[in-house]
Amino acid sequence: MVQLAIIILGAILGLWYGFDGNGFVFSSNVCLFAGLTLIMPTLFNVKLSDVKLVFEYKTLIIKGLVINYFILPAIAVGIGLTTGDYGVAAGLFLLSVLSGGGMVMFWIKKSKADTSMGFILLFINLMFVSLSLLMLHAFGMLTADFFGEPYVDNVNVQSIAYAAMILLIVIPFVTSRIIIFIKPLRKFIEEKRSYISQISLFLILFYLFGLQRSQYIFEIYDFEPELFYISLAAVLAFYTTSFFVSKWIYNLDSPQERAAFWHTVTRYITLALVLSTLTTNTFGVSIILPIMFAYVVQIPFAIYSDKKMSEWLS
Repeated sequence: MVQLAIIILGAILGLWYGFDGNGFVFSSNVCLFAGLTLIMPTLFNVKLSDVKLVFEYKTLIIKGLVINYFILPAIAVGIGLTTGDYGVAAGLFLLSVLSGGGMVMFWIKKSKADTSMGFILLFINLMFVSLSLLMLHAFGMLTADFFGEPYVDNVNVQSIAYAAMILLIVIPFVTSRIIIFIKPLRKFIEEKRSYISQISLFLILFYLFGLQRSQYIFEIYDFEPELFYISLAAVLAFYTTSFFVSKWIYNLDSPQERAAFWHTVTRYITLALVLSTLTTNTFGVSIILPIMFAYVVQIPFAIYSDKKMSEWLS
């Protein structure tokens, strides 16, 4: 629950800082910062020798890809179309195509799942970030008419996909390979990893909610307050459906499938928030709302899932 407190504090302070109109102007450096502080430390334990797991558990990996890039996005589209808002639907869809997250390895370890498989799945899903953005691009084009909105890709989502690959995958991975050989630095980062991730999360949230464009959230509350309730209901529906789908599909008696389960019921929310701020001009500021509520929903939901899993395995 400490992380939830950090999330709420960072968001509130960020909104307060930018409230008077002197908020931050977006810089892609925040993506690099997120990549180096949140993603890079998780890659230390990704070993080239673990590639054999891809072939050994190829059926499980294919099953995870189908769920995370076909079934969950389909669920998100179904829920999103009922919201009546283009941005809210896009935010929910973005959540659906970003698997795992900063705490996914914590839940994998806590449930005594296969951590090697967890790291392989984490790396595979990071490799698919560009695909996730291209899927968002396709979602925008195909659903714009339904919502009666123009799809104007001002920032070029396809180019963002390429930048995300460099800043969030290539640079963090190369950096992790270098730090592995600097043992004192690696040891320091691993020992202080929880503190680094918490401080990083706070700074990223403070910055993103302090952006000038994020202040339009107040206008949404003034003119369309119902979108806040709609977004919360949509996020709850998505996580609930994802939970039952995952429970039905995965064999939780298997440590490897338990790892895949956590990569399905948790979403990479911080990454989603970073990417959503890049597309507010395309989908509207309301794209941030589902992601904002996902922070509030996912942590208690993960605690509940862990509790239920303990009961199922006992």
